[in-house]
Amino acid sequence: MNTQNTPVHVNLWHRDFWLMLVADLLLTMSVYVLLPVMPQWLMGTENFTPFETGLSMGVFGLGLYLFGSYCSWLVERYRRNVVCMWAVLALAADMGLLWYLDGRRSEFAEFGVVMLQRLLLGATFGLAQMVLSSTLIIDTCESHQRTEANHSAAWFARFALALGPLSGLVVSNYYGFSGVVLTAIGCALAAVVLIKMVTFPFRAPEEDVHMASFDRFLLPHGHVLFLNLLPVSTVTGLVLALPLAATFYVWLMGGFVLALLAQHFVFRDAELKSEVVSGLLLLLAGLLALTVSTASAQEPVGVVTPLAPVVIGLGLGLVGARFLLFFIKLSRHCKRGTSQSTFFLGWETGLAIGLCLGYAVFFHHSQLLLNLCIVLTLLSLLMYHFYTHAWFVEHKNR
Repeated sequence: MNTQNTPVHVNLWHRDFWLMLVADLLLTMSVYVLLPVMPQWLMGTENFTPFETGLSMGVFGLGLYLFGSYCSWLVERYRRNVVCMWAVLALAADMGLLWYLDGRRSEFAEFGVVMLQRLLLGATFGLAQMVLSSTLIIDTCESHQRTEANHSAAWFARFALALGPLSGLVVSNYYGFSGVVLTAIGCALAAVVLIKMVTFPFRAPEEDVHMASFDRFLLPHGHVLFLNLLPVSTVTGLVLALPLAATFYVWLMGGFVLALLAQHFVFRDAELKSEVVSGLLLLLAGLLALTVSTASAQEPVGVVTPLAPVVIGLGLGLVGARFLLFFIKLSRHCKRGTSQSTFFLGWETGLAIGLCLGYAVFFHHSQLLLNLCIVLTLLSLLMYHFYTHAWFVEHKNR
């Protein structure tokens, strides 16, 4: 595989597939809408320290792994769409706890309660996304279309990284934190409605399915890709911990759109290695531009110049999309869902680590934070160039 052209099947984009993609977008937005607003609420309203805020945002990453080993057993023991819907409903109920805590104006939220809420939010989101991406979405398409289906679904979830925080900031300006929480709950419930609208035929459960396994959870031999992706997603979390203006996310979305276009027109038949290397170099350039703008700006990041978020979005889009395809092509056909879940965990784990460090360690130290981002991006680039790419070519299955 020396080129990286991914064929497009027009007949893939039917009603059920669209419903699943929008459900994936809304589910991811329901979590991401809290990212720029919840830390402000914790420190400004609930009197949390930056360290406590960082831990509260970071523990979400641990929650992602709580139900992962039971994912395969659950979808075999119960109807897979029902498992997903109950997980999303549990996520919405967990967010309802935030709405309750915000309503207690006379009392501060307890640190342990918020930590538990974030842990359970990660657990329910992780289970819902694993079932949705590893099972439901690919069940709506033909076998030969599943790589494109996974690729497209990941793009919709990636768009949520811009649309979710943007929605959170806009809603917060008009309706406060309670309005943001209700928006998050509304997105989750809308995702349930969309999943309910799709008919999934009954499938006889497999025999001898273990209650706990790596199936649909983690791809053990994908550890090199996981470790190479982790610094990139950590950089993303660190950047999101900065005081970003709403316009930053508008331009970030523009960068994602450019990345999507570049995949189809610039890198369509390019040499395989070029997309990740180009993406990491663009991410590095965006971080350098962000470093220059934040060093001289008195306004929130994103007001000063659109260059940094556009280039960062372009770089993240290229790297994220290519790494997902690497995970898929590393796995055997029967482990496609497991590879998708492993990519999801690598992305979300790094995001949680970055948010944790951004608030707990680098709060009010934007330049140090961005210096760390540059170092992590360089490490990821060096690791990919000198080791990961050759390792992938040697170990890929298709």
